[in-house]
Amino acid sequence: MEFNEKLRMIRKQKGLTQEELAKALFVSRAAVSKWESGRGYPSIDMLKQMASLFSVSLDELLSCEEKIISLIEREAFYDLIFGALDFCTLSLLFLPIFAQRLGNTISEVPLIELTTISPWLKIIYFVVILAMVVFGVLTFALQRSSANFWLRLKRILSVSLNVLGTLLFISSLQSYVAVFLFVLLAIKVLTIILKHRN
Repeated sequence: MEFNEKLRMIRKQKGLTQEELAKALFVSRAAVSKWESGRGYPSIDMLKQMASLFSVSLDELLSCEEKIISLIEREAFYDLIFGALDFCTLSLLFLPIFAQRLGNTISEVPLIELTTISPWLKIIYFVVILAMVVFGVLTFALQRSSANFWLRLKRILSVSLNVLGTLLFISSLQSYVAVFLFVLLAIKVLTIILKHRN
């Protein structure tokens, strides 16, 4: 049995309309219709939410279709990209790219050696950077999680942390760090665009 037929059958067994399923999954009814007609496939995150909602395993939902398996592999690849990008912000603790002003000279130092800013600002820098690193580790660790909260918000939270960090370093005139984080953000956005085009 094809995935679209199985989805339609399970949805009807659970007594749900396409509209009700769409609301439960936080997607449009058109998306559910597309999946059930075989014109598209949901993401792995969405498949995990469906399996949880229907109280079935992913195997029962998928029937090991090759397209779905390649989709799962692609989703795992995107998670690895996001996790790696967030984790690589750890390098900001050691890379000499923070501007330190001493008199008329500006030198570049790692964050751990930055001494000419307020201690509170330095703490905020550490918190933002470490939050991104922790989020990267969580992305790796929870790659197989089926928790709806995590599946729905992991990329939004990653991008939001990245935007927050970029804006923080722009506003505090740490231009090299801001550019570093902006490049990471651009890669994430490009990854999301490519993911939704495929």
